[in-house]
Amino acid sequence: MKTVTLVEPGQFVMSHTDEPEDIPTGHALIAIRRIGVCGTDQHAFRGRQPFFTYPRILGHELGVEVIEIAPDVTNVAVGDKCSVEPYLNCGTCIACRQGKTNCCTTLKVLGVHTDGGMRERIVVPAHKLHTSSKLSLDQLALIETLGIGAHAVDRASVIPGEHVLVFGAGPIGLTVIQFAKAAGAKVTVVDINQQRLDFAAKYLGADHQLVFSDTTLDSVMEITSGDLPTAVFDATGNPTSMMNAFNFLAPGGRLTFVGLFQGDVTFNDPFFHRREMTLLASRNARSSDFTRIIELVESGKIDTTPWISHRCHFDDVVETFPSWLKPESGTLKAIIEL
Repeated sequence: MKTVTLVEPGQFVMSHTDEPEDIPTGHALIAIRRIGVCGTDQHAFRGRQPFFTYPRILGHELGVEVIEIAPDVTNVAVGDKCSVEPYLNCGTCIACRQGKTNCCTTLKVLGVHTDGGMRERIVVPAHKLHTSSKLSLDQLALIETLGIGAHAVDRASVIPGEHVLVFGAGPIGLTVIQFAKAAGAKVTVVDINQQRLDFAAKYLGADHQLVFSDTTLDSVMEITSGDLPTAVFDATGNPTSMMNAFNFLAPGGRLTFVGLFQGDVTFNDPFFHRREMTLLASRNARSSDFTRIIELVESGKIDTTPWISHRCHFDDVVETFPSWLKPESGTLKAIIEL
């Protein structure tokens, strides 16, 4: 079967690999129909992805079709269209026992820690498949991306009417905006890219958009009538932005780090205590997030229409992928079709 492998930073290779032979108990054989490209894939291509080894088959945002199942599998059937939950957790560690499968102590993510979906077929645990008879394959491939923002907003317990500030209008920040708006919040987004800010306003309903500058804090103070936001999200993965985010949080508020970098975050402890802040990390998503998002998209409460900006066929991905990394491409979300 056709397989695309990232053999080293900057080099994809198309090859033919062996078909999956055995379908273990509890597993299903799926045909990959759509692959979403995200920042993780781009960082891996550039050689900047933490906790990453080469060669690696990328691909964890997947819209798939079930083509064969093990005899004991009952949650999916042959022919079902599904989104794949790519987080392979152990099920027995303390995090898993508490239902926090997204932070399993031995978590492996398809396409990151283990080979993913940039190939024609793959065997996965059947309980990681989330079906929908209504959504398109494109929409199913977007569920994992949406899950990052949905889980972060859930972590922060965003409530209707509160002021939310989002740093970073990349794909992850945009999903945070989408679910914060769905929760009824008033959302201000800060970025250095005017095109992304315009997208947030036009398609996601962001209430205020600010190009970051020395006066951004003053602008946020004005927007919130001097109160500052009670929920702040940093989706930049930029250490300067993350450490600066503390200054934008109202007393008693919650700061959630959705992005990450390889390093230490520092803050002034008296300032942190004086405002009695809550600092949260948000990692990936849980099975319940996938179920909830599919229901929201099916009902029309979450619109995926604006998301896909670029696409190509699987046969062309080796040549096309590098063009999506160029700033002038305006790539928001690229989809690979099989």
